[in-house]
Amino acid sequence: MEFVRTIATPAAPSAVFEYLADFRSTTEWDPGTVDTQLIHGDGGVGSEYRNLSRFLGRETELIYVVEELRADSRIVLRGQNDTVRVRDTMTITSAAGGGSEVSYRAEFTFSGTARLLTPILWVALRRLVDSAAHDLGGVLATLRS
Repeated sequence: MEFVRTIATPAAPSAVFEYLADFRSTTEWDPGTVDTQLIHGDGGVGSEYRNLSRFLGRETELIYVVEELRADSRIVLRGQNDTVRVRDTMTITSAAGGGSEVSYRAEFTFSGTARLLTPILWVALRRLVDSAAHDLGGVLATLRS
């Protein structure tokens, strides 16, 4: 299951990258996130984050690992727990006339009994991703370049 959203912002790519590269920022823009903590590393490739989220009325914990950081242009994280694997890819480009565009791709792979609920989960995840993209756009608009 994959969702892609594009967010335009007046902020420069460097400011957007700096903000998004610290995955703890999810508490400010991802409505499902309850808390995100850096548990290993310095935020660079190989660093690990513990993300506590609320989804469909239940709290769940995922451990995210930073797979790729390409200065001012790309961030890739992989998260997982017993029922889901998530890959988040954020690609940042300069926008014509200034500012930036962020392409946010969220890929979900469910396992076990959760896989049987994929059609129901798709609807709920689509709403969550839409809301996160909207909130992220609001936060990015406040960044200083």
